[in-house]
Amino acid sequence: MKPWFGLHLPNYTFPDTPLERLFDRVVELATAAEEAGFELVTVMDHFYQIRGIGPETDPMLETSSTLAALSQRTSRVRLGTLVTGVTYRNPAILAKTVTTLDVLSRGRAILGLGAAWNDEEHAGYGVEFPPIGERMDRLDEALTICRLMFTEERPSFEGRYYRIDRALNVPRPIQPGGPKVLVGGGGEQRTLKIAAKHADMTHWFPLGLPTLLHKKEVLEQHCAAIGRDPTTIELTMATPVLLARNEADGATLLARLPPERRAAVATTPEQGAEALRPYLDAGFTGFTFNNPVLPTVDAIGLAGEVLRIIQSG
Repeated sequence: MKPWFGLHLPNYTFPDTPLERLFDRVVELATAAEEAGFELVTVMDHFYQIRGIGPETDPMLETSSTLAALSQRTSRVRLGTLVTGVTYRNPAILAKTVTTLDVLSRGRAILGLGAAWNDEEHAGYGVEFPPIGERMDRLDEALTICRLMFTEERPSFEGRYYRIDRALNVPRPIQPGGPKVLVGGGGEQRTLKIAAKHADMTHWFPLGLPTLLHKKEVLEQHCAAIGRDPTTIELTMATPVLLARNEADGATLLARLPPERRAAVATTPEQGAEALRPYLDAGFTGFTFNNPVLPTVDAIGLAGEVLRIIQSG
């Protein structure tokens, strides 16, 4: 598979944009990514802004509404969450929602799902936040239900936490077999085991190449335990490189980011492509850029230049 870029939209704070134009700004970024050759546009599934991006009082658009609207303003990029928290939605209803997005987008939806983590918004919205072990069990059951509803006409399932009884999901997904399933997170004992069972794609943070290679090895071990070919799971990650037109722009970009989200800065497309080369060689094909690090149409265009270099190489 050829390498591709994704644009992730965790930030809806645009100081120069009035509220009534907020979605227009989101569309501007999404369509710029599409024009730059990106393959994927994702949004967060949160109700409060998260730490590391901004204060919790910053604007946050609801996920399914935003993706449905973007499906009508884009034509080629895949659309999904990075990622939905399993605690927020009944999995059968989530499968119905993602199927609807697949229909609205003419076959461009993906299903991103993870175990959830933000206890503060759970408390604020009155959503149950069980211990991590239970959330992992729920994730396993939820992915089972979603896959059944994507692929079977009247599936039934009864687990410890969720059940469906000859569930209908009509209209059916446009994509054969349903939208691709992306499992977010790199926990080695449970998350990667669940990914080995259910995922078409994984997504990890840029933890450094040695750590990521170890996680890849753990994923392969989990796949071997169930007889699955690990090459059927696409490896994707948040980009390990920041892009800027020059050193001054790079310094400004770093200053806007919290220390834990900083990375090496490339000031030419060639440098950016070279910085990604070890990850490509390690088997990663998808790289997502957050809009705080690609905040403008020009910055997205710069990433597009990097993409063209690595795709041609």
